[in-house]
Amino acid sequence: MRLVVASDHAGVALKGRVVDELRKAGHEVADLGTYTTEAVDYPEYAQKVARALLAGEAERGILICGSGAGACVAANKFKGIRAATCHDTFSARQCVEDDDVNVLCMGARVIGSEVAVEIVRDYVAARFSGLERHRRRLAEVAGFEANFGK
Repeated sequence: MRLVVASDHAGVALKGRVVDELRKAGHEVADLGTYTTEAVDYPEYAQKVARALLAGEAERGILICGSGAGACVAANKFKGIRAATCHDTFSARQCVEDDDVNVLCMGARVIGSEVAVEIVRDYVAARFSGLERHRRRLAEVAGFEANFGK
């Protein structure tokens, strides 16, 4: 799978671990930064991931910040991005199967690296179910973007 991964300064170390594990598993991974622990703003990195996905440069993205919440909020401002903060494997799998989430967000100050790697494995392995009720609900969400995002 082609993936884009980014983090703010709080997520640099965890991002490195996640990128290494994904590459070892045979995935094509673009690391969009940041690369140091010098303070940066998470919206910049959420934008990088969102734009890469929307441009077709990857199939899914992963964002890591301190809590996972800020990056998730920022990513969801982009039409066509469905981001979810997940700190457990069930949510990481379920959000793809039911909601066709294309950006996984995690908090480096919330979970450890071993749990994060498990979460990422389940997220990447999951596939959208395509069930009618899930397609219907996603169409409703897309309608929000089209009608209320002005």
